[in-house]
Amino acid sequence: MDVKIEPSWKAALQEEFDKPYFADATAYVKNEIASGHTVYPPGKLIFNAFEKTPFDKVKVVILGQDPYHGLGQAQGLCFSVPHGVKAPPSLVNIFKEIETDLGIAPPNHGNLERWAEQGVFLLNAILTVRANTPASHSGIGWQTFTDAVIRKVSDEKTGVVFLLWGNFARAKRELINTEKHFVLEAAHPSPLARGAFSGCKHFSKTNALLQKQGLEPIDWTL
Repeated sequence: MDVKIEPSWKAALQEEFDKPYFADATAYVKNEIASGHTVYPPGKLIFNAFEKTPFDKVKVVILGQDPYHGLGQAQGLCFSVPHGVKAPPSLVNIFKEIETDLGIAPPNHGNLERWAEQGVFLLNAILTVRANTPASHSGIGWQTFTDAVIRKVSDEKTGVVFLLWGNFARAKRELINTEKHFVLEAAHPSPLARGAFSGCKHFSKTNALLQKQGLEPIDWTL
């Protein structure tokens, strides 16, 4: 299948695009739209994480579950919302942790593109969702694809820092070669975790791991 995606990712993932499950997943999404359902994010943003962070630029991976399902929220980057959209509670807690950890004041928006452009791959395990119906596309094949993406990063790169927040993300640890990558685990930043994310210091720890390898740290300022 000819998929419109950033060239370095296209080269890395072409064998996945040619597998039946991928055709099934994309057909499912097209059928949802044809049936009158609204699907988020918009089609041009489904692979936005890949566009913003080319394969050769990936230094950090943050793994989310599925896109925000409210109007105007999803932009194909996990935890991120476009300018002008109120930051959801999980993102607010991420910003609070950055302030505690690094002294960076929370921004007045929730757009994380600046992180992505520095090499923070903001990947949702499920790439689409039906409007107002969380996890509605969880069984259509996207996780087979994104598991393959994680394995590809693990197999072909070294020294990547994986941030796994919450049980869903932590279950992906088995896809990562921890002999040559770094895995930091914490509770999910959702308020439902009752503050368990607070104090993880993943942002300073990530930068320390990058600098130890002689890499430029992430400027978490937005």
